Amino acid sequence: MPELLEAGLLALILAAFVAGAIDAVVGGGGLIQIPALFAVLPGESAATLFGTNKCASVVGTVSATWRYAHQVKMPWRTILLAAIAAFALSYLGAMAVTWLPKNAIRPMILILLIFAAVYTLKRKNFGLEHRPAHTGHRELLYALLLGGAIGFYDGFFGPGTGSFLIFLFIRFFGFDFLHASASAKVVNVATNLAALAYFVPNGYVLPLLAAMMALSNVSGSLAGTWLALKYGSGFIRRVFLLVVGVLILKFAWDTLQLFH
Repeated sequence: MPELLEAGLLALILAAFVAGAIDAVVGGGGLIQIPALFAVLPGESAATLFGTNKCASVVGTVSATWRYAHQVKMPWRTILLAAIAAFALSYLGAMAVTWLPKNAIRPMILILLIFAAVYTLKRKNFGLEHRPAHTGHRELLYALLLGGAIGFYDGFFGPGTGSFLIFLFIRFFGFDFLHASASAKVVNVATNLAALAYFVPNGYVLPLLAAMMALSNVSGSLAGTWLALKYGSGFIRRVFLLVVGVLILKFAWDTLQLFH
């Protein structure tokens, strides 16, 4: 049993590192970290595993945000407003974990992911040039609506949040992949903190495990941020399409299981 525990802990630490690296570039680290937690700790409640995941990932996201903020010119007005809306709705999403059936939204998420992938592939220059669009009240309205919607989704479900944010920042604000990825980290920090504001007081966290995974997640985040800053938007676009492709396969498989 101790050997199994050690092997399980090693697997979770490795998963946290890889998740941190992927999250720092395009998001989607939850695809790795959450299934690993469920596989190693099948006896724990879903809420506890989601809370532990948030504790581990928020530290890496903060690290990535700090690195990006020192290297990329951040559109603070837009992203802070989106972050505020995301924070408010993420808390509600975390509360909804206990009473909303997640299976009901899987097909809808699958359709949105396929749309994002097809849209990105059809537009060869999508996200490769930084041409900020929309100013004034329209930009602020978009920031509120998109931040709120993504915030609720992240608090409630989570996987793919960073990828959705990047796609929306490019589509609605004209950012390139690098600026969109940097901006997404700020919103991700807000949603993670809001979800933790619900999970932690209610005891839905494994503190020691979360701390160990957080250290590994930060290490992965530093590696991912370095790669994103070094290779730029073209590299991030390729990783984005890869992660979205994996998300599509996962959600397609999960959706098929609902009919068996």
